[in-house]
Amino acid sequence: MEFGLFVQAHVPKHEVEADPVGAEHKRLMRELELAEHCDRYGFKYVWSVEHHFLEEYSHISASEIFLPYVAARTKRIHVGSAIYNITPPVNHPARIAERVAMLDHLSEGRFEFGTGRGSSSTEFKGFGIPDGDTTRAMFDESLREILRMWRETKYSFQGKYFAMPERNVLPKPYSLPHPPIWVACGSPSTFEKAGRLGMGALCFALGGPKDFEPLINVYKDNVRHAEPVGAFVNNNVACVTQLVCLPDRKRAREVALGMGSGYHTSLVFKYLDTFPRPAGVPQWPALIPDPTPEQLEERIASGQRIVGDPDECAKAVQKYVDVGCDQIIFGILASTMSQADALKTVELFGKEVLPRFDKDPVASTRRYREAALRK
Repeated sequence: MEFGLFVQAHVPKHEVEADPVGAEHKRLMRELELAEHCDRYGFKYVWSVEHHFLEEYSHISASEIFLPYVAARTKRIHVGSAIYNITPPVNHPARIAERVAMLDHLSEGRFEFGTGRGSSSTEFKGFGIPDGDTTRAMFDESLREILRMWRETKYSFQGKYFAMPERNVLPKPYSLPHPPIWVACGSPSTFEKAGRLGMGALCFALGGPKDFEPLINVYKDNVRHAEPVGAFVNNNVACVTQLVCLPDRKRAREVALGMGSGYHTSLVFKYLDTFPRPAGVPQWPALIPDPTPEQLEERIASGQRIVGDPDECAKAVQKYVDVGCDQIIFGILASTMSQADALKTVELFGKEVLPRFDKDPVASTRRYREAALRK
């Protein structure tokens, strides 16, 4: 099991009202500080979103700026796009190929290429894309062409969604044959597709280990017989959840109950309208209530929330191990948790929980890539 940080730049309205000029900047700097802290304490990955126009929910629209800055300020941690939107109206495929290769060079092989097509009509319609089915077709066309751009010195293409005359797209990747490829997944069909094409699955479904288990099984069943879209299979499922790890389990629960998780989840369903809406989730502006103490205990017991002291957190992590998850990504600041508690959480988890599960100093994605080269 490996561990990562999910960087989103959630900027709640009340913070903006209290500090109209500084709230957004402070959130971005807090995310950066936490990413550096994760590097110090053994986390393998920091993943940054790319979202557009999603007020409060996420203010990181240019992760191609954020990620190299993180890479420059860290030593070991891999920086990953979760995700780069590779639909041509949002990001021309040649520009994606250039950015990924450049990041791969400057991080000296620490870049993880997470791909996707956008999960919100607020975003894709803002770029003139009419519907989600069109984003799917654009994604399929773009991904294969990005891989061609890295391989070929005389590249040209005439497709449905973009075209290029003959050009040599530069630079070529530093990592041979190319950086690891991931794709955003939320439904059984996308997990099947990710496995079949040999891409790592970035699991953005809501729930806990038992909810993820059937999705992981679909992926693992297909990845065994993958025909990879790239040059190697990245056999990885990463699941996103929350973490509060403090020495006092009572204090950890107090933090978890007061960090605005209901409001953040309400924003998920306000904007990410391609996500299935569970029964009972109210329509915005009605809000999902924060959990009661009893509900929080149920979520801790099921592993849906990793909250408590190190031993409790380790028990929850084991539940993810048991269902076949390969990486847990923590959205620590997708909340109103204080920076002090966030830094304490990373340090304590890194010292006392992480070493129980992650005993390999080398990222699994690098192992897969190097194994493919030896073959």
